[in-house]
Parts: sequence; C-alpha cells; structure tokens
Amino acid sequence: MSHEDLQQSARDHLWMHFTRMGPYQDADIPVIVRGEGPYIWDSNGKRYLDGLAGLFTVQVGHGRAELAQAAAKQAAELAYFPLWSYAHPSAIELAERIAAYAPGDLNRVFFTSGGGEAVESAWKLAKQYYKLTGRPTKHKVISRSIAYHGTTHGALSITGLPGLKAPYEPLVPSTSHVANTNLYRAPIHADDPVAFGRWAADQIGVAIENEGADTVAAVFLEPVQNAGGCFPPPPGYFERVREICDENDVLLVSDEVICAFGRLGEIFGSTRYGYQPDIITCAKGITSGYSPLGAMIATDRLMEPFLKGHTSFVHGYTFGGHPVSTAVGLANLDVFEREQLPQHVRANEDAFRSTLEKLYDLPIVGDVRGAGYFYGIELVKDKATKETFNDEESERLLRGYLSKAIFEAGLYCRADDRGDPVIQLSPPLICDQSHFDEMEQILREALTQAWKQL
Repeated sequence: MSHEDLQQSARDHLWMHFTRMGPYQDADIPVIVRGEGPYIWDSNGKRYLDGLAGLFTVQVGHGRAELAQAAAKQAAELAYFPLWSYAHPSAIELAERIAAYAPGDLNRVFFTSGGGEAVESAWKLAKQYYKLTGRPTKHKVISRSIAYHGTTHGALSITGLPGLKAPYEPLVPSTSHVANTNLYRAPIHADDPVAFGRWAADQIGVAIENEGADTVAAVFLEPVQNAGGCFPPPPGYFERVREICDENDVLLVSDEVICAFGRLGEIFGSTRYGYQPDIITCAKGITSGYSPLGAMIATDRLMEPFLKGHTSFVHGYTFGGHPVSTAVGLANLDVFEREQLPQHVRANEDAFRSTLEKLYDLPIVGDVRGAGYFYGIELVKDKATKETFNDEESERLLRGYLSKAIFEAGLYCRADDRGDPVIQLSPPLICDQSHFDEMEQILREALTQAWKQL
C-alpha cells in the first residue's frame, strides 16, 4: 500500500491502543515499517532512534534474523499446540532456562501471552494457594501509588493510577495502595534515602495491619517502578519489605514485566536489588518483542499444593506458551548469552546516566533517575521549589509540543504524565555512547524550545 493508502486505511479501520483517535482524523498517523539495530523507519523513509525499545521490549534491537528464523523453523514443525494437559519441547526448554536464571527456588514457570496476563495469573495463584493451604480469607493485594500493573480488571485493580481506572469502575475489590519510592518528592526523610526507604517499606506493614494480615495475600512491587518516571528502590527497601511479608505470611510478587531480561543489567531485577520474591511476573524482553509471550514464575512451595490428588490451577490462556513464541524466547536468550547483554548494560549504565545528567543545566529538568537502561527525566516549572505543571500546562507541554517535537527530531521515546510530567527512556540493550549522545542532543534542543514556549 502507498503511504496515502495506509493512512486512509488506518483512519477507517485501525483502533490504536492508549491513543486519542480524534486528532488523527485530520493528521497523519506515524506508520513504522521496519527496524534495524536501535533504529526504526517510517513509511516516508525517515529514520528514528528507538529510545524506548518499542515499549521497554526490544532488548536485542530490531532486525535480528536469527529470531525470525527461529520462529519460522518452529512454525514449520509445530505452529501451535496448547499447554492444556500436553506439552511441547520449546516450552519445556524455555521454562528450564528461565528457572535456571531465577533467584532461589523460583522453579515453576506458567506461560502467558503477555504481562497483564502474568499479573492476573499471580493474583489468582495467590488466592487459590491460600485456599488450598487452609487460609481462605487471604485474598487482598497491596501495591504502590502511581504504579501500573496491567489492563485486565484484576491487574487494573492492582494498578495505582486513578485516571486509568475510573472509566472501568467498579473494578475488582480488595486492593489498596501505599507510598511509592519517589525520593525526589519524598514526603518525609527526603535528605536520607535509607530512612526514606525504611519509612516507605513500613507503609506496607501499616497497610497489612489495617487490612488485617489474615486477609492479605500478596504485595505487588516493581523493582524499579515505571509509571511516574522510574523510581528505584532506596537502600534497604526490599530487605525490609521481605521481612514484613514474612512476618505476616504474605507473598511478595516482583512485577518485572519491564525490569526483567537485562533492562537493569541482570536477567531479573530482583537479582539486581538482592531480594527473593515468591512470584515473578515477566513478559516484553522475554522474546525482545519478536513474538508475544509472558510468564509467571513461582516457587516450589507455591506449586506444592497443586501436586496432590485432583487439584489443578484452573486457569490458562489459548496462546500462553505458544510454540513459536517459546522458540523465539530460546533464540533470544542465546543472543543474551552470546553477546553478554546484561553485562553490557552494567558496563555502560554509568555513562548513560552521566550523559542524561548533562540535561540538568536546563531550567525545565528537575530530576534524572533510574537504573540500567531505564531512566525517567522529570520536568518542572521551578527547580528550586520542584513546582510541577498544572493539568493544562502539562497537556500543552507534553501532547501539544514535546511528543511531536522529539519524534520529528528523530527520537522515539515517551512523554508521560500519569504522575508528574516525565520523559521516559528505555533503549535497546545494544546501545552505546553514540546513541546516548544522540538522545541527549535531541532532548536538549526539544526541552530548550519547550521552555521558551512556556
């Protein structure tokens, strides 16, 4: 199809995700047609640096022939078969390799089609586990404010973003939210990260006490929280959370849909921060986006009640653990190991951070935070007071100018205001200093012009 035909067909038929469709009725829709390494091209032939790895996903970069070949080879042998009472080799092999990377005794891999399904699966597992082990009142979940955990009704209930939830209420009851780890806007101990981390972790204990420990099944936390712009955990935070969960017989779920598979310089983010979850949820980077796949990884302890008698986890997905997707996952891990991508991230993360921190000389940049290849740049009206933008200013700044200006300058990333206004950066793990410099230069010009307009 020609560029014009693609545009018209998209306007007539394609309903894009998380997208305001109205503005595109009179404007071109960006159509991405190919990718190679850390770059993508649109239907007009223009090149962009993929500063978001698609959606925190394309870890090994675009255009990897070996991943496409793995998909084609598997499709020719066994294109599809469900994991309902039957298995297939690629799912078995990938489950074993994932379990080998996972910390502790997280040996049981339940495949899904994506991240939201993995989160949904984890909550259902927690509830059924406690019913099977004689604690049927334990069903509630605690998560953090501004945190995003998915779009299904269960995962959306766990999500701590009121604006995303309002159109679909009433949602699943039994969820509550506590303080996140945004040190830049810490309500207490802002000058002492250790004390702030202890306080933030203890808020989970307070919430469990308020709900009643005999009613709380799980706590869902990301290693580095995405929504709001990359909140790393303060020192000692997860150590204290683990203690609180153990004291109250509550499962700790590490939601690593974004943070797993090298994003933080380790296969799993929990390894980066030295804590032992009871469940890990993951997706995205598990195949570098070359085929849809997610997983819930559980400990042997959680599997144990399901190994007796007629008991089963009455839950699953048609395409969970799809043969083609799991074959791609195996090929993806081969690339990780051959090219030592997690090690590459650890070797270059300081350079990435220091390059982005050059933007501190701009009056609009309040904070640069993150870890690995996962950063947020918070934008402010006043650096001294940390005053943020009101809703109208944020709308004008992010959607009215910055998103379009950054993309037109050749950088695909994300301007987000689910919390305070931020620019999110999460490039493919193959990126190096030349790409960091390219991102900084484009952002510098765009943010300079944005400030002038304000």
